[in-house]
Amino acid sequence: MSEVLLKYIPELAVPSCFELIKANNVHLKIVNERVTRHGDYRRHPDGFHQITVNASLNKYRFLITLIHEIAHLVAFEKYGRNIKPHGDEWKLTFQRLMVPFIRPEVFPSQLLPLLARHFRNPKASSDTDATLSLALKQFDPLNDKNYIFEIPYGSVFRIHNGKIFKKVALRTKRYECVEVSSGRIYLFNPNAEVELLPS
Repeated sequence: MSEVLLKYIPELAVPSCFELIKANNVHLKIVNERVTRHGDYRRHPDGFHQITVNASLNKYRFLITLIHEIAHLVAFEKYGRNIKPHGDEWKLTFQRLMVPFIRPEVFPSQLLPLLARHFRNPKASSDTDATLSLALKQFDPLNDKNYIFEIPYGSVFRIHNGKIFKKVALRTKRYECVEVSSGRIYLFNPNAEVELLPS
Protein backbone atom coordinates (compact mmCIF):
# COMPACT_ATOMS: atom_id res chain seq x y z
CA MET A 1 0.00 0.00 0.00
CA SER A 2 2.85 2.42 0.80
CA GLU A 3 4.30 1.96 -2.72
CA VAL A 4 0.87 2.70 -4.23
CA LEU A 5 0.41 5.83 -2.08
CA LEU A 6 3.85 7.06 -3.13
CA LYS A 7 2.57 7.43 -6.72
CA TYR A 8 -0.29 9.68 -5.63
CA ILE A 9 0.68 11.78 -2.59
CA PRO A 10 3.77 13.68 -1.37
CA GLU A 11 6.44 11.26 -0.13
CA LEU A 12 6.58 12.60 3.43
CA ALA A 13 2.81 12.17 3.82
CA VAL A 14 2.91 8.45 2.99
CA PRO A 15 3.70 6.96 6.47
CA SER A 16 0.96 8.97 8.25
CA CYS A 17 -1.62 8.25 5.51
CA PHE A 18 -0.76 4.56 5.56
CA GLU A 19 -1.30 4.53 9.35
CA LEU A 20 -4.69 6.26 8.99
CA ILE A 21 -5.78 3.76 6.32
CA LYS A 22 -4.65 0.79 8.46
CA ALA A 23 -6.08 2.12 11.75
CA ASN A 24 -9.49 2.77 10.18
CA ASN A 25 -9.62 -0.44 8.16
CA VAL A 26 -10.03 1.45 4.87
CA HIS A 27 -10.24 -0.26 1.52
CA LEU A 28 -8.77 2.44 -0.77
CA LYS A 29 -9.77 2.29 -4.41
CA ILE A 30 -8.12 4.63 -6.91
CA VAL A 31 -10.51 5.19 -9.81
CA ASN A 32 -10.71 6.86 -13.21
CA GLU A 33 -11.78 10.48 -13.13
CA ARG A 34 -15.36 11.38 -12.23
CA VAL A 35 -16.21 14.94 -13.18
CA THR A 36 -18.66 15.53 -10.34
CA ARG A 37 -16.45 14.50 -7.41
CA HIS A 38 -12.83 14.00 -6.37
CA GLY A 39 -13.53 11.22 -3.87
CA ASP A 40 -16.16 9.23 -2.06
CA TYR A 41 -16.65 7.31 1.22
CA ARG A 42 -19.02 4.35 1.64
CA ARG A 43 -19.62 2.00 4.52
CA HIS A 44 -20.70 -1.35 3.13
CA PRO A 45 -23.44 -3.41 4.84
CA ASP A 46 -20.81 -5.93 5.99
CA GLY A 47 -19.07 -3.09 7.85
CA PHE A 48 -16.03 -2.53 5.64
CA HIS A 49 -15.09 1.03 4.70
CA GLN A 50 -14.40 1.89 1.07
CA ILE A 51 -12.86 5.16 -0.04
CA THR A 52 -12.46 6.00 -3.70
CA VAL A 53 -10.25 8.82 -4.98
CA ASN A 54 -9.77 9.97 -8.58
CA ALA A 55 -6.42 8.85 -10.00
CA SER A 56 -6.16 12.04 -12.10
CA LEU A 57 -5.75 14.42 -9.12
CA ASN A 58 -2.39 16.06 -8.50
CA LYS A 59 -0.63 14.79 -5.35
CA TYR A 60 -1.68 17.73 -3.14
CA ARG A 61 -5.35 17.55 -4.11
CA PHE A 62 -5.24 13.75 -3.81
CA LEU A 63 -3.93 14.03 -0.24
CA ILE A 64 -6.59 16.60 0.76
CA THR A 65 -9.33 14.43 -0.83
CA LEU A 66 -8.10 11.25 0.88
CA ILE A 67 -8.07 12.94 4.31
CA HIS A 68 -11.49 14.53 3.55
CA GLU A 69 -12.96 11.06 2.97
CA ILE A 70 -11.22 9.46 5.98
CA ALA A 71 -12.68 12.32 8.07
CA HIS A 72 -16.20 11.18 7.00
CA LEU A 73 -15.46 7.66 8.21
CA VAL A 74 -13.90 8.81 11.53
CA ALA A 75 -16.70 11.34 12.22
CA PHE A 76 -19.46 8.79 11.55
CA GLU A 77 -17.73 6.21 13.77
CA LYS A 78 -17.24 8.71 16.59
CA TYR A 79 -20.49 10.72 16.48
CA GLY A 80 -22.93 8.29 14.87
CA ARG A 81 -24.56 7.99 11.43
CA ASN A 82 -27.08 10.80 12.00
CA ILE A 83 -24.62 13.71 11.77
CA LYS A 84 -24.65 15.99 8.71
CA PRO A 85 -22.08 14.75 6.16
CA HIS A 86 -20.28 18.14 6.15
CA GLY A 87 -21.47 19.42 9.54
CA ASP A 88 -19.51 20.56 12.59
CA GLU A 89 -18.41 17.06 13.63
CA TRP A 90 -16.95 16.35 10.20
CA LYS A 91 -15.26 19.80 10.09
CA LEU A 92 -13.59 19.22 13.47
CA THR A 93 -12.47 15.75 12.44
CA PHE A 94 -11.14 16.96 9.06
CA GLN A 95 -9.22 19.81 10.75
CA ARG A 96 -7.71 17.45 13.34
CA LEU A 97 -6.67 14.87 10.73
CA MET A 98 -5.29 17.48 8.32
CA VAL A 99 -3.18 19.57 10.74
CA PRO A 100 -0.17 17.16 10.80
CA PHE A 101 0.11 17.47 7.00
CA ILE A 102 0.01 21.28 6.74
CA ARG A 103 3.76 21.77 6.87
CA PRO A 104 6.52 22.66 4.38
CA GLU A 105 7.81 19.07 4.12
CA VAL A 106 4.47 18.03 2.61
CA PHE A 107 3.01 21.08 0.79
CA PRO A 108 4.79 23.77 -1.24
CA SER A 109 5.27 26.95 0.82
CA GLN A 110 2.90 29.02 -1.39
CA LEU A 111 0.01 26.66 -0.48
CA LEU A 112 0.54 26.70 3.30
CA PRO A 113 -1.15 30.05 4.13
CA LEU A 114 -4.09 29.16 1.83
CA LEU A 115 -4.48 25.76 3.49
CA ALA A 116 -4.25 27.29 6.97
CA ARG A 117 -7.04 29.74 6.04
CA HIS A 118 -9.18 27.06 4.38
CA PHE A 119 -8.96 24.72 7.37
CA ARG A 120 -10.23 27.32 9.83
CA ASN A 121 -13.65 26.38 8.44
CA PRO A 122 -13.31 23.64 5.79
CA LYS A 123 -15.97 23.48 3.08
CA ALA A 124 -17.68 20.42 1.64
CA SER A 125 -15.30 20.71 -1.33
CA SER A 126 -11.98 22.50 -1.69
CA ASP A 127 -13.33 23.57 -5.11
CA THR A 128 -15.70 26.04 -3.43
CA ASP A 129 -12.65 27.86 -2.04
CA ALA A 130 -11.70 29.49 -5.35
CA THR A 131 -8.33 30.83 -4.11
CA LEU A 132 -7.18 27.44 -2.82
CA SER A 133 -8.60 25.61 -5.82
CA LEU A 134 -6.74 27.86 -8.26
CA ALA A 135 -3.51 27.51 -6.27
CA LEU A 136 -3.88 23.70 -6.34
CA LYS A 137 -4.63 23.68 -10.08
CA GLN A 138 -1.19 25.08 -10.88
CA PHE A 139 0.15 21.60 -10.02
CA ASP A 140 -2.15 19.89 -12.56
CA PRO A 141 -0.79 18.83 -15.96
CA LEU A 142 -1.22 21.54 -18.58
CA ASN A 143 -4.45 21.43 -20.58
CA ASP A 144 -6.30 23.62 -23.06
CA LYS A 145 -9.06 24.62 -20.63
CA ASN A 146 -9.82 28.11 -19.28
CA TYR A 147 -11.35 29.15 -15.99
CA ILE A 148 -14.72 30.91 -16.22
CA PHE A 149 -13.35 33.98 -14.39
CA GLU A 150 -10.63 34.41 -17.07
CA ILE A 151 -12.87 34.54 -20.13
CA PRO A 152 -14.57 37.78 -21.24
CA TYR A 153 -18.31 38.40 -20.84
CA GLY A 154 -20.16 37.30 -23.96
CA SER A 155 -17.75 34.38 -24.54
CA VAL A 156 -19.21 31.07 -25.60
CA PHE A 157 -17.82 27.91 -24.00
CA ARG A 158 -18.37 24.17 -23.74
CA ILE A 159 -18.40 22.13 -20.51
CA HIS A 160 -17.40 18.47 -19.92
CA ASN A 161 -20.79 17.05 -20.99
CA GLY A 162 -20.80 18.93 -24.32
CA LYS A 163 -23.36 21.61 -23.36
CA ILE A 164 -22.65 25.10 -24.66
CA PHE A 165 -23.06 28.30 -22.64
CA LYS A 166 -22.53 32.04 -22.90
CA LYS A 167 -21.05 33.99 -19.97
CA VAL A 168 -23.31 36.94 -19.13
CA ALA A 169 -22.88 38.35 -15.60
CA LEU A 170 -21.32 38.06 -12.15
CA ARG A 171 -23.76 37.31 -9.34
CA THR A 172 -22.05 37.77 -5.94
CA LYS A 173 -19.36 35.06 -6.20
CA ARG A 174 -20.56 33.01 -9.15
CA TYR A 175 -20.97 33.65 -12.86
CA GLU A 176 -24.35 33.65 -14.54
CA CYS A 177 -24.24 31.82 -17.87
CA VAL A 178 -26.98 31.07 -20.40
CA GLU A 179 -27.26 27.62 -21.92
CA VAL A 180 -27.34 28.39 -25.65
CA SER A 181 -29.79 25.64 -26.66
CA SER A 182 -32.42 26.18 -23.91
CA GLY A 183 -31.92 29.81 -22.81
CA ARG A 184 -31.83 28.62 -19.16
CA ILE A 185 -29.57 30.42 -16.68
CA TYR A 186 -26.94 28.47 -14.73
CA LEU A 187 -24.45 29.60 -12.09
CA PHE A 188 -20.79 28.57 -12.31
CA ASN A 189 -17.98 28.77 -9.76
CA PRO A 190 -15.22 31.15 -10.91
CA ASN A 191 -12.71 28.31 -11.14
CA ALA A 192 -14.87 25.95 -13.25
CA GLU A 193 -12.75 24.72 -16.15
CA VAL A 194 -14.32 25.19 -19.57
CA GLU A 195 -13.39 25.00 -23.24
CA LEU A 196 -13.55 28.41 -24.88
CA LEU A 197 -15.18 28.28 -28.33
CA PRO A 198 -14.31 30.61 -31.21
CA SER A 199 -16.86 33.44 -31.45
